[in-house]
Amino acid sequence: MEEKTYWFDVGRVSAVPLRGARTVRTPSREIAVFRTASNDIFALENKCPHKGGPLSEGIVHGRKVACPLHNWIINLEDGEATGADHGCAKKFPVKIERGHIYIDMGVLAPAE
Repeated sequence: MEEKTYWFDVGRVSAVPLRGARTVRTPSREIAVFRTASNDIFALENKCPHKGGPLSEGIVHGRKVACPLHNWIINLEDGEATGADHGCAKKFPVKIERGHIYIDMGVLAPAE
């Protein structure tokens, strides 16, 4: 059987504030969905690679977010910490269809 990617409907783009975020809870993790001033959408695990701070509560500037706990700067495009800091927040691919945000949750195992 063919494997199928599961795209989770997060909701409308307009539900995520410009230069802000909203969170989505899954059974295994919390995901932060960010919207930049230029209307780009990104999704990262809502956990800073430094001490696990909630990235969704950070300040979005350009294509980066500042962790609210210790000001680590995380690149929204790939989840990598910038500057002298090292670490990575898990990134999730996103797509926009008909004004809705979809997050790629990975491959679903085929039913037996």
